Amino acid sequence: MELEPIREKIDSLDHQLVELLNQRLALAAEIGKVKRSAGGQIYVAEREDAVLRKVCKQNQGPIKNEALRAIYREIMSAAIALEKPLVIAFLGPEASNTHSAALKKFGASVDYHAMATVSDIFTAVEKGETDYAVIPIENSTEGSVREALDSFVESEVKIVAQIYLEISHALISNSSLEDIERVYSKDQALAQCRHWLQRHLPHAQLVDAPSTSRAVQLAQQEPGTAAVAGELAAEHYGVPIVVRNIQDKADNTTRFFIIGRKPSGPVGGGKDITSLLVSLGDEAASHSGALLKMLMPLAERGINLSKIESRPSKRRPWDYYFFLDVTGHYEDPAMKAALSELKKFCPLVKWLGSYPAVS
Repeated sequence: MELEPIREKIDSLDHQLVELLNQRLALAAEIGKVKRSAGGQIYVAEREDAVLRKVCKQNQGPIKNEALRAIYREIMSAAIALEKPLVIAFLGPEASNTHSAALKKFGASVDYHAMATVSDIFTAVEKGETDYAVIPIENSTEGSVREALDSFVESEVKIVAQIYLEISHALISNSSLEDIERVYSKDQALAQCRHWLQRHLPHAQLVDAPSTSRAVQLAQQEPGTAAVAGELAAEHYGVPIVVRNIQDKADNTTRFFIIGRKPSGPVGGGKDITSLLVSLGDEAASHSGALLKMLMPLAERGINLSKIESRPSKRRPWDYYFFLDVTGHYEDPAMKAALSELKKFCPLVKWLGSYPAVS
């Protein structure tokens, strides 16, 4: 079969696609005008989730759903940029894993702002300096990011969405493997590569850095040092990759939260997750079975608990906060009733946000 007729058909389809994309974006711009006049949110997590689920349901191939979602994320990113310029904060510097997650979630058409610490990110969102922010919350190998969890205690920001990103770490350095005496990275990244580093660099000093990107910057400047980071950081800062895929677990995945000032609406159909912060206070110390009592209002209403984690309250010894992820939205009648009952004996029941489950 000759190639030219096929290429002509592709060119014709490309022409139609460009026309249709511009028509779609023009409609999105009209929606933006309505939202701005009504004071509505430009980024709506539940609408994004509904669109992605719908197009994947309509997909008959050969394109894979993952590729289709990536295409539509960029389309929606371009639409958001037409509606209103958005500023998205992330744990930086540029090319960090959190930056990669932000790009995957919001696409290339919004403005990004790198920040040095999780605390800085929460402050920027609270003050309206950024519209939304992306923070790492937990890793499949090393568990929760403690600083991120603790920041929710005092903050009034809301979790509006989540995203999962497979994390692949590389050893990045201007030096050869045998000349490396010090390895920089974020504490979580070093932990995710602990066994590889012990086997291949047993005498190297492991040094905590504010982020994986900052680790690459340090390795770029100091002879005899290396960084553990993603390939994007190596490419961005122009530092060679010595060894790829050094993470101890092949399925190393990090969960990220998108936080903002206003909550997300319900997706419905059992496709929402709600995050809560609960304190038992004196109940935990004075009554056996206090934790079970805390969970019963949820269980009795068919609300499934998907995660529970405790963190010291830092108010007094052996006093804890409990972070819970449960199925359903805060506005669901069953959820309202369960939380109302919880508040009768828990001194703190704080809603951190409801957001779409990952499709």
